[in-house]
Amino acid sequence: MSSDFLPTQLVDTINKIAQTAGERIMEVYATDFEVEQKADKSPLTVADMAAHETIVTGLKELNNDCPILSEESAKIPYSTRASWDRYWLVDPLDGTREFVKRNGEFTVNIALIDDHKPILGVVYVPVTGVTYFAAMGSGAFKCLPQQSPTPIHVRPLPKNRLTIAGSRSHGSESLQKFIQALDVEVEVISIGSSLKMCLVAEGKADVYPRFGPTSEWDTAAAQCVVEQAGGYLTDLHLQPLRYNTKDSLLNPYFFVFSDTHQDWSRYITQAVSI
Repeated sequence: MSSDFLPTQLVDTINKIAQTAGERIMEVYATDFEVEQKADKSPLTVADMAAHETIVTGLKELNNDCPILSEESAKIPYSTRASWDRYWLVDPLDGTREFVKRNGEFTVNIALIDDHKPILGVVYVPVTGVTYFAAMGSGAFKCLPQQSPTPIHVRPLPKNRLTIAGSRSHGSESLQKFIQALDVEVEVISIGSSLKMCLVAEGKADVYPRFGPTSEWDTAAAQCVVEQAGGYLTDLHLQPLRYNTKDSLLNPYFFVFSDTHQDWSRYITQAVSI
């Protein structure tokens, strides 16, 4: 990686780009916006595109040579993407369903991918103004509006109680099977978007099992935050998720956790076939 692309030197700029995109989102949030359906029947709003355009403009001003893959420009063929060693991976509005519901649980996600791994990640929450961010080798942080960033870290696994982050809009039978397999008291925190992964990163939840479809832009930024906070985001074989390795941009089912002292595979296999 060239010295002008050290992720630690880019964090402040990417935070500002994410926050500006969040401002565009909140302008739409305050209106009586319309909702369209994409080909996969997921919702799309004017806010998605406004945030996308803001982020792409900001990233091109930063470095016009680095490719950008955004949820709203995802039709770049793998024959082109396969040559990318380094690129930006963006979800301009993660949690559009939560945006439509107006519950505030949506984020702006920007990640820098290098050699198939996220080396910088920014997750910005437009409604609260909270930013989670991390760069490889420099730790993970949470920043409240008008305050200095605070380091965050996953917590040790409690002995008799487990806090699970769960999807607000995507519950599953497999998650219930996973919970039933555990032999401890369980609390489930339901929340939208990549905030579930951030809960693990900041020590408010212990695991987030995702037994349902997601795309690479849904996880990359938060994966960097989780990993730099001392946690793990893996496939169901407990191998870290890798990016831009195939034609499809769909992720495998994945698992976010804070502690390796537990044999998680034992519970995962009781929830789904792997």
